[in-house]
Amino acid sequence: MSLEREHECPECGETRTFWKVAAMNLHLGEKTKWHCGECDYGFIQINGISTEQAA
Repeated sequence: MSLEREHECPECGETRTFWKVAAMNLHLGEKTKWHCGECDYGFIQINGISTEQAA
């Protein structure tokens, strides 16, 4: 998996580069933390399921 990805940032209101700041394997799958490079908004994904708030 890449260390960066393009993603819509709800704080900035546009697509930004998000950086992978941590990753580990759990019994549920891989847990990955992502943070916006501009405003430091972050979210977590576990096995592809996100903690992001729905718009």
